[in-house]
Amino acid sequence: MIARLFSKTSTNHSLPSLGRGKGVGPLLGLLALCGLFTVTSCDDMLETDSDLYVYADGDNLADPTDTIYSMVGILNKLQPLADRTVLLGEVRGDLVDLTPYASTDLQQLASFSISDDNAYNNPRDYYAVINNCNYFLAHADTALKNNRGERIFEKEFAAVKGIRAWTYLQLALIYGRVPFVDEPLTSTQVNEADYPLVDLNYICQYFIDDLMPLIHTELPGYGEVGSVDSRFLYFPINILLGELNLWAGNYREAALSYYRYISTRDGVGTSWPLHNYKAYWDEDEITYESFIDGWEMNCFRTESYSTGSELITLIPGDSISTSPYYSSLPSLWNTTAGNDGYYSLTPSAAIINLSKAQAYCNRNAAGEISYAPTNLPNYLTGDLRLRSAWYTSTRFNVGEGRPQYQLMYKHSGESPHVHLWRGSMVWLRLAEALNCAGFPQFAYNILATGVNNNTIDSLQNVYKADSVWLEQFNFPNTLHVLRTESLTGYTTIGVHSRGSGFTEWNEHYTLPMPEDSTATLADIVAHQQPIIEDLIMDECALEMAFEGHRFYDLMRVALRRGDYGYLAQRIAARRGEGASAGIAVDLTDPSNWYLSWQGRIGY
Repeated sequence: MIARLFSKTSTNHSLPSLGRGKGVGPLLGLLALCGLFTVTSCDDMLETDSDLYVYADGDNLADPTDTIYSMVGILNKLQPLADRTVLLGEVRGDLVDLTPYASTDLQQLASFSISDDNAYNNPRDYYAVINNCNYFLAHADTALKNNRGERIFEKEFAAVKGIRAWTYLQLALIYGRVPFVDEPLTSTQVNEADYPLVDLNYICQYFIDDLMPLIHTELPGYGEVGSVDSRFLYFPINILLGELNLWAGNYREAALSYYRYISTRDGVGTSWPLHNYKAYWDEDEITYESFIDGWEMNCFRTESYSTGSELITLIPGDSISTSPYYSSLPSLWNTTAGNDGYYSLTPSAAIINLSKAQAYCNRNAAGEISYAPTNLPNYLTGDLRLRSAWYTSTRFNVGEGRPQYQLMYKHSGESPHVHLWRGSMVWLRLAEALNCAGFPQFAYNILATGVNNNTIDSLQNVYKADSVWLEQFNFPNTLHVLRTESLTGYTTIGVHSRGSGFTEWNEHYTLPMPEDSTATLADIVAHQQPIIEDLIMDECALEMAFEGHRFYDLMRVALRRGDYGYLAQRIAARRGEGASAGIAVDLTDPSNWYLSWQGRIGY
């Protein structure tokens, strides 16, 4: 029996809280005016009386009010996953190190010795989301139309399917093998044999098939919720399909899925360039003491929805510290009054060294190329994004025995919400998919120069056999203006230029070519693909460190290459060459990458 996973029902009448912090209160206030609703609660894996189903009275969702209540209930169930998504993806990777003040639970994550009672090893929270989604999908009347002939629940139906797919993907990445249930369960009489464990491949294929019919379906918009646009509360279908196909090895399909998001994010017939948010030295910089920072401000501090906004998806949190939905990330990363200066997480030697190793290229108004010094203090050497996101100082008196002052802008606590997806992630995933699909030069252009239709034209001359396939990509030259085309009017840059200057003219960052001048296109592609893949993974680290992606990026490449040492070696080097990373297991055995719980889930 799996009664602890999916179990008995009971009923109470109370409104689930999305938290009292900015961005959630007004919506709940609106919903409170609509009346009471029913919560069905079930015992689950780890505890009893966990509210698993949130829906209106009756067995069918046939009224818009029912739908809003159900959506709020599902979003409520996502909240316990917010911090965990970031921490499981980073603390187990190579870009984060622990301070001596980290909790036992975090120490277990970092060492891969995670016990059943670890606070981050809690499968019940994922199944709470899944069961709420399953109930909605089983009971929403999707045939119901309004007086204009529009399906009333169509957008919510797509949003819920997206949330369920994202949650199952997280489960599969964390545990490796998971019980699969696609129906609402409300009884204690559940036969475990009816729900066998499935792996990542099964999850990917199931949800690729499940989501493909929804690629043109809009997601719901409830307007502004406090200071947050409700469109940030969902997982866009085309990005999900990109992720699922990328993990499944369907690289062309993954690339087209990411492209569909880019080309429809602001409506049909639009396009969404990688915006030129960057941390950079002035072109005439001499002293190299103070850089100009347009990266962290635009990428992490903004929660307004616009054609230029970087943010895609967040999970809402509470601004009241006593709330169970109050994010712990600011206290784990920053010097605060709440932690008395004893923060737990800090950038690792691996990310510091990677950042320093980048050659920052400058170009002045006369077109002269120079490179920033390689011995600058205060983490200013090399790529500027690490310094843009992370600030330390000994000037502040934090007390005897305490670590120096630290501020991590990516998790500063200015917002109570946890950001999960943003624009550069989509472009980097597109580059990864294109490289694996056999178009390494296309991928390189995303890193180095940006892309537009002029780029596509040149690529069609390189990959002539695939010119028809490449025609599917439309990056209008008027919207995607490259810096090589206009130094004053450009609208997009390569991802690497967000922190390393004028990559287009950087002689240390070039497209790799085989030495053999007689090499065929197949030889060139085979030579370029692993090199470009390494560049992409380095760029993912420089651009997205500490955001929850790193361990899974390493996992995906290791699985693709069939080289498990790829992951093991990088994590072993998180503290620098020759220093122990404190790993308790053999990471060349992929079964040790996953969590387990009492032998019921995982390996």
